[in-house]
Amino acid sequence: MTRIHFIAIGGAAMHNLALAVASKAGYQVTGSDDEIFDPALSHLREAGLLPDEMGWHPERITKDIDAIILGMHAREDNPELVKARELGLKIYSFPEYLYEQTKDKIRIVVGGSHGKTTTTSMILYVLNRLGIEADYMVGAQIEGFERMVRLSDTAKYAVFEGDEYLTSPLDLRSKFLWYHPHIAILTGIAWDHINVFPTFPEYVETFRKFVHSIEPNGSFIYFNGDENLRLLAEEIKNEKLKIIPYDAYEGNVPMQVFGKHNMQNLQAAMLACHCIGVAPDDFYREISTFTGASNRLEKICETETSVAYKDFAHSPSKLKATINAVRERYPEKKLIACMELHTFSSLMADFLPQYKGCMAEADVAYVYFNPKVIEHKRLTPITAEEVREAFGTKNVEVFTDSQAMMSAVSCQCSAFSHQGIALLMMSSGTFDGADVKEFAQQLLS
Repeated sequence: MTRIHFIAIGGAAMHNLALAVASKAGYQVTGSDDEIFDPALSHLREAGLLPDEMGWHPERITKDIDAIILGMHAREDNPELVKARELGLKIYSFPEYLYEQTKDKIRIVVGGSHGKTTTTSMILYVLNRLGIEADYMVGAQIEGFERMVRLSDTAKYAVFEGDEYLTSPLDLRSKFLWYHPHIAILTGIAWDHINVFPTFPEYVETFRKFVHSIEPNGSFIYFNGDENLRLLAEEIKNEKLKIIPYDAYEGNVPMQVFGKHNMQNLQAAMLACHCIGVAPDDFYREISTFTGASNRLEKICETETSVAYKDFAHSPSKLKATINAVRERYPEKKLIACMELHTFSSLMADFLPQYKGCMAEADVAYVYFNPKVIEHKRLTPITAEEVREAFGTKNVEVFTDSQAMMSAVSCQCSAFSHQGIALLMMSSGTFDGADVKEFAQQLLS
């Protein structure tokens, strides 16, 4: 029996990896965390992996543990981590363990500042529909998949969403530098994670390292409309790599997803699948029924006259692409776009100017942030006026009270119900725990 212990098991990716490992024969999984929320809480409880009490318990870290998997939520002075290092136990980061389990497989890795979850989901959806087995790690729930992580002894392929954020408290490199793909996709580079990459050149550099981590004779698939990616492709043109640029899909097959950014994602996914032998016609046939990944331009309500979507969009490039897609899809409806500033970057005064013009295509644009979140993240306070000026368009109104914003949305929906509403709720947070789907259904019905 192989014993694996997860420090900070409650994370979105971490708990899914724990579930994947626990489902393999011959593995015993334990874990710890100081706080766990749903859906991780319910998933771990159902699998019998929920810690019997919250907190860190170094006395439970013993020599008979075969490996520790360290989550990003843990700090370097975590008591269990300190004990594991004292005992000389093997300690893996999340991406390091994924690589270790798939080092003999053909790895497809999707990176980029935006679209990587959707592109990864598209690849997996088509492979699943075609009966092609693959291990995977993806940052959203996909139709037809029970979990967000799968590891097996039988799959020939592994498909990973490649995150440029830090690996672990002990390893400050980007996660995707661990994966060494045979087939790599980069969807675009738009400055993000300013707390880790304080300048844009530093941010670009981690993507340069990713490109140079592609296995010899591998394939580099990149969006041709991104100047920085074109420069990276030019840098490696003499290396033993197949370089494949792409633009948006412009074929005649009707699709369930929409927006220029999704047509770009779709084309990247097709090229990756083609690299492992999937015919383009087969790909387009199967992807035509793909409705999207969870929280990625996900339709949550529709009536005869109105529609509502929720989306994970929070960075400037994602925000602009999502709003523009909905505007193009519903040109006749009143577009009410709401977004929450929640990440480190989005709540930093130095980064706010990146949002200039991002919500210009909305008829009504509401931006919300919680000053308590800024305090919790130990960031310098920002004001509503600073945020409004940074977005730079007259349609933007800023709120620091989520209920006040919801009331304003309600008033707008009432005033323009005769015209038809396209409501868009965007956040990597929760709007202070609001049930966005229920809220939208109540408003539009």
